[in-house]
Amino acid sequence: MLPLLFVLPIIQLIMLGFAADFEVKNVNLAIVDLDKTVTSQRLISKFTSSGYFTQVGSFTNVEVAMLELEKENTDMILCIPKDLDADLSNLQPVQVQLLLNAVNNQKAGIASNYSIQVINSFNEDRFKNVSLPPGMAPLSVDIREAYWYNSLLDYKTFMVPGILAILVTMLTAFLSSINIIREREMGTIEQLNVTPITKFEFILGKIIPFWIIGMLVMTFGLVVSYLLFNITTAGSLLTLFAFLAIYLIAVLGLGILISTITETQQQAMFITWFFLVIFLLLSGLFTPVDSIPEWAQFINHFNPIKYFVEVMRMVMLKSSTFADIRSHFIIMSLFAVFYNVLAMRSYSKTSG
Repeated sequence: MLPLLFVLPIIQLIMLGFAADFEVKNVNLAIVDLDKTVTSQRLISKFTSSGYFTQVGSFTNVEVAMLELEKENTDMILCIPKDLDADLSNLQPVQVQLLLNAVNNQKAGIASNYSIQVINSFNEDRFKNVSLPPGMAPLSVDIREAYWYNSLLDYKTFMVPGILAILVTMLTAFLSSINIIREREMGTIEQLNVTPITKFEFILGKIIPFWIIGMLVMTFGLVVSYLLFNITTAGSLLTLFAFLAIYLIAVLGLGILISTITETQQQAMFITWFFLVIFLLLSGLFTPVDSIPEWAQFINHFNPIKYFVEVMRMVMLKSSTFADIRSHFIIMSLFAVFYNVLAMRSYSKTSG
């Protein structure tokens, strides 16, 4: 236990000290430029050179850009109206529309503030050397914001689905990680080893009870979310629970794998806690995934909690269908196979 007590917290401190960045950066920006003038290009350049926005595409109409917002390929749409240059030259009011994905209310709110600063800076540069009529104040660009999927920017709407995902994960991971160790410490594992059950049947028998518990906890959590926070599931419950079923197999497989390679319950819980803390803080629950460093984003591809949090928010808030989260199903199925195969092989070594 001494190496675990000293080494694992240091590794967590180093990794999360660099990766857990609460600053919102790399806001993916889609452009709908209906003006197509030098002035509109200057406005776009203001956004892309600010250091906060990354242009991910230009579209001819808002409807096409909205499809990218729904797929979460972009975080914000900047809609530049026709005659922007002409209206500004004639000192006429101009309206620029911002459409923001507000599933992550924190990211949407900060991106909105960034946008206001950028547009105000553009406005000041535009009228810096313009002589206005007497008594006329400098014109400002009117920003019309539309927040999708969480129109009131209610933090509970954003946080509760993610928190529920974390609670289900922690419960099932901790229970499964100490299961085999507990039997070994009690001496009952030897009785199981002499029975004719196969390794597959043994792992399956360890997974099923906790799988049922996880499904029940999710059901109760959704009921509580509705009764206390008035959060309903916009999408299909069948889709949500289908993904949960595969996700629980993956998490339980990881827990059992940890249980087969550790020697005491304390070791098993400590190693489980080590992975859960890293997975949790990189999952996008508290900070946008796009804002963490590239090396941490690479590690995040192997983070099952990240995919579950995304699916919870996509199905519950955005009414995403199976087609929208097909890639999440495939990745989680691979995780489930990988962890459980490793668990069976590891059990074979410890039991033989």
